[in-house]
Amino acid sequence: MKDDLEFDMEMAREYDKGIRRALPTYDALFRMVQSFLRAHVKDSANVLIVGAGGGNEFVKFGTANPTWTFAGVDPSEAMLEVALQKAKNEGVHERVSIHTGKIEQMQFNEKFDGATCLLVLHFIETMEEKRSLLRTVKEQLQPGSPFVLVTMYGDQSKPEFDERMNLWKSIWLDLTNLTNEDVEEMERSVRGLSFISAIEIEELLEQTGFEHIAQFFSTTLFGGWIAHTSK
Repeated sequence: MKDDLEFDMEMAREYDKGIRRALPTYDALFRMVQSFLRAHVKDSANVLIVGAGGGNEFVKFGTANPTWTFAGVDPSEAMLEVALQKAKNEGVHERVSIHTGKIEQMQFNEKFDGATCLLVLHFIETMEEKRSLLRTVKEQLQPGSPFVLVTMYGDQSKPEFDERMNLWKSIWLDLTNLTNEDVEEMERSVRGLSFISAIEIEELLEQTGFEHIAQFFSTTLFGGWIAHTSK
C-alpha cells in the first residue's frame, strides 16, 4: 500500500503541474473561490467538496481557514487517499472527512454551509446526470448557502470555441516540450468531454434550485460560476 500511495502521490504531483498548464490561472481561481466562500459562510463553516480527489481544496482552504471543516466526495478511492495524505502533510486532516462514491450516493447527518464543484462537470456525460449532481449538491446545503461551480464549457460548433481551443493548445506548446502531434491528440481527447454552453450551465443551476447566479471566471476552455441556494 505504501508503494501504491507513493505512486499515486507522484501522479498527483504530475496532475498539479499539468492543471496549471491547462488552466493557467488555477491558483488565482482558488483565491477567488476562497474569497467568495469567506464572504458568505460563518467562521466555523462545514464545506462540501465535490470532486475532492486532488486534495487541493483541503490544503488551500484548510490551511487559510483553521476553523473550517470539510467533507470531500470523489469516485476514486486512490485519489481520495492522495487527498487525505496532502491534508496530513499540511496538518489539516483532522478537519477533513473523505467519502468514496458519487455525491448522489452520499448521506450526511447535517447540511453544509457551502460547497464547491471544481473541474468535475465536464466529466459528467449527460445533461440529466449533470442535473442530478447539481440538484443533490443543492439538497445538501443550508438555505442561502454559497456554491462555486468551475468546469470546461462552450459550444463546440461555434468559431468562438475554436479560438479558445487554439489558445489552449498554444499555451501547451509554449510551456512544454510537447509536439504539435501531441497537442493535437490532447485536443481530440478534450473534445470528447461533455461540453455545454454558459447559457446551459446557468439554466441547469436555475433548474436545480440555485439563484443569484453569476459567471465570475473564464480562462481558455474553463469557466466559473458563483451562486446561492434559495432561501
